[in-house]
Amino acid sequence: MMKANGDKSLKRLAAGILTAASMLAAPAALAAYPDKPIRLIVGFSAGGTTDVVARVVGKEVGEALGQPVVVENRPGAGSNIAAEAVARAAPDGYTLLMVAVTSAINHTLYKNLKFNLVEDFEPVALAVRVPNVLVVHPDVKANSVQELVDLLKANPGKVNFASSGSGTSIHMAGELFKLRAGVDVTHIPYKGSANAVTDLMGGQVQYMFDNMPSAWPHVESGKLRALAVTTADRSKTAPDLPTMQESGFADFDVSSWFGVIAPKGTPADVVETLNKAIRDALAKADVRERLEGLGAVPADTTPQEFAQFIKTEVDTWGPVVEASGAQVD
Repeated sequence: MMKANGDKSLKRLAAGILTAASMLAAPAALAAYPDKPIRLIVGFSAGGTTDVVARVVGKEVGEALGQPVVVENRPGAGSNIAAEAVARAAPDGYTLLMVAVTSAINHTLYKNLKFNLVEDFEPVALAVRVPNVLVVHPDVKANSVQELVDLLKANPGKVNFASSGSGTSIHMAGELFKLRAGVDVTHIPYKGSANAVTDLMGGQVQYMFDNMPSAWPHVESGKLRALAVTTADRSKTAPDLPTMQESGFADFDVSSWFGVIAPKGTPADVVETLNKAIRDALAKADVRERLEGLGAVPADTTPQEFAQFIKTEVDTWGPVVEASGAQVD
């Protein structure tokens, strides 16, 4: 009988220890997000537009959430190295990706990706969009998009357009224009936008689509002529410049864009916390001023809206990539 009572006492003691342990562990399990620094991975080198946007947004989000957002650059393979790392990271909200339009293009451009942009991530928020602008060398006899189309149709195979490299958003904007206009032109890829713009100003190529921030100073100096912006709405930087849609190209709505995504399975409440912090940051006047100074247009989207946006971008660029013939193993 004494042994039976002893066994019961030991069981009660063990149960008490387990209860106490669970109570001690509860605060850690229920700790409010975030309780440690957040990593924001950027798939490009420091100093580029993606990196700059990540640092502006990351700083504000970190201050709002009370934990630093540490920007980590992992360039390579057109941003795929960074995207794959985030896709494989723990879905806890502490590893995020600053995703760009490049990833929507890569979805079709690269044959052997180890992740799926639509299926392997939780969209958090679109941060900004950066308009592209169609620019020509001053000697090109075209003062409108339609005049450029007429010129290209009258000279099949004789006109060159530049880009910052095969498969880039700038290249794909040129391919979309080529496809929609039904013209025969030659693509000349460069290693970066700066080199392409230099040769455009020198007359080695005749036109290109470029990000507004890098092209506009040369338009203002008279070294290039702008014909249209590629977004659905006119740019605050150039309010008198028509859009491609106004110039006769229905549904032509192209821009470089940057947003935040998380690994698939990240809890919905964590995604909502991050979304609110990003949207609140982008609503601040000083933040908007800084981003607009870069030629960027701050966004305001829910996770669901950003998810649909990403899918639309993938669907838009897929046929363009295939028509261009560009492909990377």
